[in-house]
Amino acid sequence: MSGTDHAKDEGWQGPTPAFILVNPQMGENIGGAARAMWNFGLDRMRLVKPRDGWPNQKAIAMASGAGRVLDQVQVTETTGEALADLNYVFATTARSRDLTKPVMTPERAMAHARELIATGQKVGVMFGPERAGLENDDIVRANALISIPVNPAFASLNLAQSVLLTAYEWRRHSDAVIAEVVEMAGTRFAEGIEVQKLAEKLEARLDEIGFFWPEQKRVSMVENIWNMLSRLPLTDADVRTLHGIFKALAEKGPKTTYRD
Repeated sequence: MSGTDHAKDEGWQGPTPAFILVNPQMGENIGGAARAMWNFGLDRMRLVKPRDGWPNQKAIAMASGAGRVLDQVQVTETTGEALADLNYVFATTARSRDLTKPVMTPERAMAHARELIATGQKVGVMFGPERAGLENDDIVRANALISIPVNPAFASLNLAQSVLLTAYEWRRHSDAVIAEVVEMAGTRFAEGIEVQKLAEKLEARLDEIGFFWPEQKRVSMVENIWNMLSRLPLTDADVRTLHGIFKALAEKGPKTTYRD
């Protein structure tokens, strides 16, 4: 997906969770995870004993454009070392582990992470190796679990995919992310008086051609037209265009009297 703007090459403003990849096996997946993190402004990656060592040229190649994440990656020999400075840790898992822990969706987990970070706590999210995920020895160190609601008949997610989904939920809970926006493209929404004048012009033109028939239905027909126009999110450009259409129809259209 294109759309990169290097002029806005900034990470998240303020503390963010650390993403800990435990015993990752393939350099390509480490690079893919780095790309997924940086897509959503996260750059705190930690690696626990990567199988093929570190640095890894395949990871660097795969992380093209997200080198910042790998430039400051922390590498440890044990999970305990990677979690030592953290106050609260999530563990991602696709299976029930018969452990008494809160189990959250990525959405809830990242909302909770934001709440914890706002109080000054350091938060981490653990991701397991590609082959089998996190072992119980790692999961018992977590405060809560993250379970991604996937198809139970095919619950296997690539490491980078899991990172991407979790990073997306972190970003989505930011105040800077607006759920919906209308690009105005050089125009503005029409003011009430503009819509009123448009409706009046349309009503007058329809009166001229005998549209409102039979007479006893005129009031409800006019109300429907006004209701339709007021319900539409018209811009000033829309209003001008419709005025032009009505004018053209009045000048060139057939002189029809409606008697349906």
